[in-house]
Amino acid sequence: MSTTILAIESSCDDTSAAIIQDSYLLSNIVAGQDVHFKYGGVVPELASRAHQQNIIPVVDLAIKKANITKNDIDAIAFTRGPGLLGSLLVGTSFAKGFALANKIPLIDVNHLQGHILAHFIKEKNIEKDLPNFPFLCLLVSGGHSQLMLVKNFFDMETIGETIDDAAGEAFDKCGKIIGLPYPAGPEVDKLAADGNPQAFVFSKPKVKGYDYSFSGLKTSFLYSVRDSVAKNPNFVKENTKDLCASLQYTIIEVLMNKVRKAIKETGIKEIAVAGGVSANSGLRSALIEEGKKSKIKVHIPPFKFTTDNAAMIGITGYYKYLNSEFADLSIVPKARMPL
Repeated sequence: MSTTILAIESSCDDTSAAIIQDSYLLSNIVAGQDVHFKYGGVVPELASRAHQQNIIPVVDLAIKKANITKNDIDAIAFTRGPGLLGSLLVGTSFAKGFALANKIPLIDVNHLQGHILAHFIKEKNIEKDLPNFPFLCLLVSGGHSQLMLVKNFFDMETIGETIDDAAGEAFDKCGKIIGLPYPAGPEVDKLAADGNPQAFVFSKPKVKGYDYSFSGLKTSFLYSVRDSVAKNPNFVKENTKDLCASLQYTIIEVLMNKVRKAIKETGIKEIAVAGGVSANSGLRSALIEEGKKSKIKVHIPPFKFTTDNAAMIGITGYYKYLNSEFADLSIVPKARMPL
């Protein structure tokens, strides 16, 4: 008998619903929020209001696209945290109501665990090489930069993390300095393709162990641009591609230095990358090259599973369902929720 999970993701500004059946993805619907672009970042209150408008149509479409009915759903999984509290409340409240009305189990999911387990999502007629435990996972996004030791579906150890800002935040804030639209990360990646990564040198903070730091890099970038603009008002316009290429190169080197260290010291032969920044072409290329050099297996997710989506919540909920890990209706969302 099959197991069908309805999943809800609402941690930030994307409202998403997915249907997972026996680890296979049947549907994954995502509704974005264009309202934040003009503010240069996500406005929490506007995000939560948009989630309220989007969640019912998104869930309805996910169920229809999966060609099932609500009576076929065995459990509902939802993102408990971390994320914006107002946004999380919308998803949590809907999940509770749906579970209560349909008399099915409720499953809470850690958003970060979802990003990592996205590598286990299967799709019909698509062959996929799944990671073998244990494996290393570089989890990089706008809010998180962590190096994880993944021992099994439920046992994940953080062996390194940022002590200040995240890699995605560095991309976005440095991009904003040179006038790129929010989110700046994808635009930096696009422009970097035609730039010289050695054109400019920015600070690479030195942090012990496997931890990261990006605040010094952002400051270095800011001061470099400010001083150059003071000498040449057209500096940014004339050097945008080189600035993007140099910024991307520096961020990737900071990330990869710790990855190389972990590969060497742990002896683990498989590494995965997850989170929004895993869509970056430079980071993907660096990991593939390192895989060839170190003779390890590298797992890179499809682009559709890099950003926030309910499919990753659904696959995590599926394994928690098999493990009988259910939540009580009294459960509340948490803005901060480490693995």
